[in-house]
Amino acid sequence: MAIPFIRTFEPHYGEEIRVTPLISRIVANNPGPFTFRGTGVYIVGRDEVAVIDPGPDMPEHVAAMKRALAGRKITHILVTHTHSDHSPAAKPLKDWSGAKTYAFGPHGSGRDDGPKVEAGGDMDFTPDVRVKDGDVVEGKGFTFECVHTPGHTSNHMCFALKEEQALFTGDHVMGWSTTVVTPPDGDMAQYIASVEKLEKRNDRTLYPTHGAPVTDPKPFLAAYREHRLEREQQVLDAIRDGLVTIPKMVERIYAAIDKGLWPAASRSVLAHLIKLQHEGRITNDGGTYRLAA
Repeated sequence: MAIPFIRTFEPHYGEEIRVTPLISRIVANNPGPFTFRGTGVYIVGRDEVAVIDPGPDMPEHVAAMKRALAGRKITHILVTHTHSDHSPAAKPLKDWSGAKTYAFGPHGSGRDDGPKVEAGGDMDFTPDVRVKDGDVVEGKGFTFECVHTPGHTSNHMCFALKEEQALFTGDHVMGWSTTVVTPPDGDMAQYIASVEKLEKRNDRTLYPTHGAPVTDPKPFLAAYREHRLEREQQVLDAIRDGLVTIPKMVERIYAAIDKGLWPAASRSVLAHLIKLQHEGRITNDGGTYRLAA
């Protein structure tokens, strides 16, 4: 099933753009192969607001947020997860506004085996308020339900805005590409389960941090899940055909994409392999993978 990505999103760096009467967005000037056209910071509310995923700690970006938010009171800073393009600007925004930060926990906090994490995590962030699945965060004119969606990171949290039946998905669901799942903190089995969890919800709109809003969530999420299962089958087919190391698998499965993205693709293949090994479907002998008997 093809994923129906919407490519019309255009950033206006540093400018607050109204999305709905209750939601606006500021895009950081940090475009790249993993951030698309930049980190989209959401502002929810009117005179008192919540800020979701403040973004990177870039002076010009922080200054743009302060200009946009001048005259309004920030009461909540919500962080979906702790990658370096999402959470670092929470600190200067908190220092300026006095608002508390809300998140599942520090980087790696969702793992049972300790904080073994990959590069790119914001190791300095610890929320003032730790939230768990099902918690409710309320402000003036807005109500969020916390929806824990581990997989991209173990501490990934989506936030469901009750007033608009909208879900802010961070990097769990993106509006322009599939999500990279990078072990050891990223977990493919958890990721697929978290996508299935969102499929059972009735959100009307998904607001990813990168890319355009998703206005028909159920088929989009179904395509997201099917894409992962297709990749999993491609991994199994590669092993069956004698391509038993990650570089060989990536060379075949990702032949059509820029080789500069192959290191990230290798991490996603590893995530699939770990899932398959845990399920007893393959074996691993020092990085050589075989189908289980």
